[in-house]
Amino acid sequence: MSILKVENLKKSFGKTEVLKDVSFEMNEGEVVSIIGSSGSGKTTFLRCINFLEKADAGKITLGDEMIFDGSWQKSLSAKEIREKQLKFGFVFQQFNLFPQYNVLENVTLAPKLLAKEKPDFKQNKHEIYNEIEDNALSLLKQSGLLDKVSNYPCELSGGQQQRVAIARALALNPKIMLFDEPTSALDPELTNEVLRIIKSLADKDMTMIIVTHEMSFARQVSDRIIFMDNGVIAEQGKPEDIFTSPKTERLQSFLSNIIKM
Repeated sequence: MSILKVENLKKSFGKTEVLKDVSFEMNEGEVVSIIGSSGSGKTTFLRCINFLEKADAGKITLGDEMIFDGSWQKSLSAKEIREKQLKFGFVFQQFNLFPQYNVLENVTLAPKLLAKEKPDFKQNKHEIYNEIEDNALSLLKQSGLLDKVSNYPCELSGGQQQRVAIARALALNPKIMLFDEPTSALDPELTNEVLRIIKSLADKDMTMIIVTHEMSFARQVSDRIIFMDNGVIAEQGKPEDIFTSPKTERLQSFLSNIIKM
């Protein structure tokens, strides 16, 4: 069953055309990895899906709901954008944790703020907050961080910070998880602990889009791999096809350079 459909997405920054008529569709429970050289449009594509950037044209449909149409005359309000962003969990390269909050507070902050908008919040505040904290503790336990709930980001390794960031994104119960090169800011020895968490989500049929340079991981965890080049989807297919029988010279060259690194 299709959960996300992107049609003819375009995005420019000034005179630089970053996304050129990109169309894409994925099914619920599918894991799609996006590979490609720096500047190929991978991150911009994710940011447009999550409304961190506004696309110039195109359509985005999530489930049965069209959440973006470039032909809309009225701009979306900040509240409308936030409501749409909450349908996605976004994990950044640089963790983006709040340094003034401990681990548990980082994971529970957004759910607690959203809870205040519930009509029964005043009557059931205590129960609602307890439920949010219990869910956060469960996520942190799954991430191997239950002993770090009172620690602050500065007291954690990069790998631990990224695992907190993943738990924070999952705490909002998103329909799709988006990962923007989640291991690029980590030392090699810390990369595997983050990849293990992402792999465990894939094993639970979490719908995910992962921008990554970790080719072996992409091959292992993905149902489909997309190769972006110069603002377009140049090639896509099953991992075994992409890595063993690349059809385009650009993908062959990209994979060859990655192997040499």
